[in-house]
Amino acid sequence: MRDEQLLRYSRHILLDEWGVEGQERVLQSHALIIGAGGLGSPAALYLASAGVGHISLVDHDHVDVTNLQRQIAHSQDRVGQLKVASLQAAIFAINPEVQVSCYAQKADLALLDQCLPTVDVVLDCTDNFETRQLINQACVQYAKPLVSGSALRFDGQVAVYDTRQADSPCYACVFPPTQSFEEVRCATMGVLAPLVGVIGSLQAAEALKLLSGMGSKLQGKLMMFNAQHMEWQTMRTDRNLDCQVCSPFRNQAIS
Repeated sequence: MRDEQLLRYSRHILLDEWGVEGQERVLQSHALIIGAGGLGSPAALYLASAGVGHISLVDHDHVDVTNLQRQIAHSQDRVGQLKVASLQAAIFAINPEVQVSCYAQKADLALLDQCLPTVDVVLDCTDNFETRQLINQACVQYAKPLVSGSALRFDGQVAVYDTRQADSPCYACVFPPTQSFEEVRCATMGVLAPLVGVIGSLQAAEALKLLSGMGSKLQGKLMMFNAQHMEWQTMRTDRNLDCQVCSPFRNQAIS
């Protein structure tokens, strides 16, 4: 590690649980962030500021003026730009040493098959159930830890799904693909701006702990936050031994 890096990341290095070794792991790591909006903005900026060596961004959308209320990586002068390009510019403004790969497209299985073999952690910052299931399926297949977040109105939640751990559920264990959910988005329901910052920052914290070697204590738990009443709740989530998504891969690994 160079002297300027020791200085830049000194406040992390001073943490006994992190140290030089943890920072070196972070510098050599690769994070995939899917969604460059309200959750992806703070998550990406914190990962970049912490020195994650390579960040891949996936989002097909363009910056709109309605995004500026909460998507803090974007700015007025970048309205109309691709969100991944705008977020890349924001990352470079904080830390130009980070390698950034941009994929201006929707996350589909072909793209996930391309990206996941080389990444160390995946952050799901999307806003629809179908895409979350695809991301989970790919993370299970490639045994990659998934940090999942969501936010709507005053309610947010974050969880870590890491099927490398025998007792950890996957996203589909908790939210089965066969279960029907009514898709509601902030365009129709609204969202408190700082809420996405809280949840996206928590996603960054969990991802950094995984990348540094500290590990996450959020596996098997769903952390929920209500910003209107300032209430936190943590619910235990168990692995579904009959999960149609993760059980075939786990059984294959055992055999």
